[in-house]
Amino acid sequence: MDLLSNLALGFQVALTLDNLLYCFGGVVLGTLIGVLPGIGPVATISMLLPFTFHLPPTSALIMLAGIYYGAQYGGSTSAILVNLPGEASSVVTCLDGYAMARDGRAGHALGIAAIGSFFAGCVATLILAALAPPLAELAFQFGAAEYFSLMVLGLVAAVVLAQGSLLKALAMIVLGILLGTVGMDTTTGDQRFTFGMPELSDGLGFVVVAMGMFGFAGIIANFDTPEARDVLRTKIGSLLPGMKEIRQASGAILRGTGIGSLLGVLPGGGAMLGSFASYMMEKRLAKDPSRFGKGAIEGVAGPESANNAGAQTSFVPMLTLGLPTNPVMALMIGAMTIQGIQPGPQVMTRQPDLFWGMIASMWVGNLMLVLLNLPLVGLWVRLLSVRYRILYPAILLFCAIGVYSLNSSVVEVFLAVGFGFLGYALIKLGCEPAPLLLALVLGPMLEDNFRRALTISRGDPMVFITRPLSGVLLLLAAVLLLIVIAPNVRKARDQAFQE
Repeated sequence: MDLLSNLALGFQVALTLDNLLYCFGGVVLGTLIGVLPGIGPVATISMLLPFTFHLPPTSALIMLAGIYYGAQYGGSTSAILVNLPGEASSVVTCLDGYAMARDGRAGHALGIAAIGSFFAGCVATLILAALAPPLAELAFQFGAAEYFSLMVLGLVAAVVLAQGSLLKALAMIVLGILLGTVGMDTTTGDQRFTFGMPELSDGLGFVVVAMGMFGFAGIIANFDTPEARDVLRTKIGSLLPGMKEIRQASGAILRGTGIGSLLGVLPGGGAMLGSFASYMMEKRLAKDPSRFGKGAIEGVAGPESANNAGAQTSFVPMLTLGLPTNPVMALMIGAMTIQGIQPGPQVMTRQPDLFWGMIASMWVGNLMLVLLNLPLVGLWVRLLSVRYRILYPAILLFCAIGVYSLNSSVVEVFLAVGFGFLGYALIKLGCEPAPLLLALVLGPMLEDNFRRALTISRGDPMVFITRPLSGVLLLLAAVLLLIVIAPNVRKARDQAFQE
């Protein structure tokens, strides 16, 4: 009954006119940036963070969440029609989605992607609503030592699940933690790594780094990408798949929803990992794996269900524990901080209207996505013809205005540009910037909880092991690291990411 009453409160908040408009704006903008290749939700949310400062907290978070799961939906459109993933988690949708489009079944591919996304989004939101209260109750048992160990586990998982080299992912974590130490030491009041610049006394702005690493760097990297796009010109056809295709896809949708829901909760997991795992599972379970890559509808249904489920359940640790599982959740924590909200279990008890309103808005947003986007497929096709050289100057200007509007600081604009070039260099070196952003968010909290735990224990470092929950979390982190270092596991991991 508590769950029903909480959801009733959430729908009362989500169905107000203002919040419906912000939800609508979020899902439409999310679909738009999902459709247009090369932008992505991380860059978009980074650009919009400064502008949410003047919005009510609930409305701001509803809009930003809509952008995230709307982008997962929109990414399938460009993957199917242009063979370009609008969002990273839609990469595998290109394999069979575009093949279906070339075979005259573009409408069926878009339709099954919409059905799978809607079903997975609704189920994952229900999982979020069911898991949040018990996890929040557990989080109230956490002290400084437990939070430190939880963040260590999160950072280790981010290293393990990052694409590419383990060493490079670890280097990104270390660099992110180091960047998080810039500014005034909260314990001693000493200035650290500010180089005499008063603008750095409060630390590197989270929005500044995110905007540079994902906004500016993404645009610079896309200058290397040829603009030639083979936009599908043939008739899309019926958007409703036949009963045979629905039967073929139903199992993939269910399995994709389960995989995505599970991986979305894990630190370093989320939508992208879920879509890859779902595709690999469908290919291995298929009676005829040779169909995949040639227009197998399961290759669209499974990954699209998984990436939407993963997008929704990634809110579970962020809302209940204050632990971001991916860069978008790190940005959501940044948005909550801008609004003066401390992420963690107290959000549910102190601001239940915000917590449950945001969850209820996800059902509303998923329904909006289906009702609005399938009729607008023709519009999205025309937008796919827009050239990057027209889009990017406007995006760069928008980024610069967003950074400047935070503190009216020209220095921060130059810092964002500098991080843009750093991000571009990291991309060229094969280093994934996502772990760096997670470490930048978790680093200061890691340090604060480490110091607080040692202060409470009078300098005894054994407190992290002797406290049962803290010890279990550290043990899990150590076991995870040892497993992935093992030669056989590491080889299998590299092969999986390569595939």
